Amino acid sequence: MSFAEPKALIAEGDTVILYLTVTSVYAIEAVPQIKNKKGELIEHVFQTNFGALKVKDIIGVQYGSKVELSKGWAHVLQPNPELWTQTLPHRTQILYTPDISMILYQLEIKPGSIVVESGTGSGSLSHYFLRAIRPHGFLHTFDFHEERVQKAQDEFNGHGLGEYVKVIHRDVCENGFGEELNGKADAVFLDLPAPQLAIPHAAKVLKDAGGRICSFSPCIEQSGRVCEALEQYGFVDIVNLEVLQIEDVVRTKSIPVMDLEFVKYKKNESDKETKTPKEVKKYITSSAPTTMAGHTGYLTVAELPPLFAR
Repeated sequence: MSFAEPKALIAEGDTVILYLTVTSVYAIEAVPQIKNKKGELIEHVFQTNFGALKVKDIIGVQYGSKVELSKGWAHVLQPNPELWTQTLPHRTQILYTPDISMILYQLEIKPGSIVVESGTGSGSLSHYFLRAIRPHGFLHTFDFHEERVQKAQDEFNGHGLGEYVKVIHRDVCENGFGEELNGKADAVFLDLPAPQLAIPHAAKVLKDAGGRICSFSPCIEQSGRVCEALEQYGFVDIVNLEVLQIEDVVRTKSIPVMDLEFVKYKKNESDKETKTPKEVKKYITSSAPTTMAGHTGYLTVAELPPLFAR
C-alpha cells in the first residue's frame, strides 16, 4: 500500500525502494518470509553489492532511514513513479521520464481525468497516470497479452491503486475499447505496433466536449501513418514531437591573461629576452557534450474538437 499515500513507517507487505547508489536502486517487498523454488517458506534475505539485508529488520522502520547491510548501508525510501520506473520488473520495453513528462503535459492530465491507455506493458507510464488523476480520476488500460494483464492488475492492487484503475484484456485495434467507454475519456494514449488501426476507436471514446490523444511510435513511418489516420477521423492541431535529453558538461577552465601594461612600458628593442608575465584566471563553463542520448521514439499528439465543431 506504499504508493497510495505518504507514510511514515514501513508496514509488512509494502513495496520499498532500497537505495544504495545512483545506479544501484532496487524494489523489494517488505515481508519477513518468501517461498523458494521448492515452495518452502524461508527467511527473506536480499543480497546486494554491499552485503545482505534481512528484510524483517526494516518492517516498522521510518521511510528515509539509513539501514545497515552486512558490508555497508543503504536508505529505505517510499516508492514513487520515478523510482518505480527504475526498478520495476520488465515485461516489455518501457517509457522513461523524459518522454513520460511530455506525454502528461500534452494530454493535459490532471486530477479527475478519465484516461484510456493501450498497451499496459510493464505499467511504467500507468503509475504516472495514476498519480496525476487521483483522487477522482480513473485509468482504463488495455493489453492484448492475458498474462501481462493479470500481473499488472495484481501490481496495482498490491500498490494500493486498484480502485483507480482497471486492466482489460483486449486487442483494441481489432475490437475497440468497448461501447461502455464511448464518450467517457478525456485523453487516450497509444503504444501499439499499428496505432493507426486504433484511431477510429479512440475517436469514439473521447468525450463530446473533445479530448486529447497521444501515440508513441519508434519510427517516423509509423508516425506518418498515425498522422494520416488522425486527420481522416477529424483530429486537429496534429503535432509530431521527439524528446532528446541533453546534459551539459560543467567544468572549470583555466585561461591565461596577458599583462598588456607590462608589454607597453617594459618591453623595448634593447631587451629582446623580456618575457610577458601572464595571470591565470579560472572560469566555470558549460558546454554541450560531444555525444548525447539517442532517439527513443516520436510522440504524435492531436486534439479532437467538441462535437458541434466537427
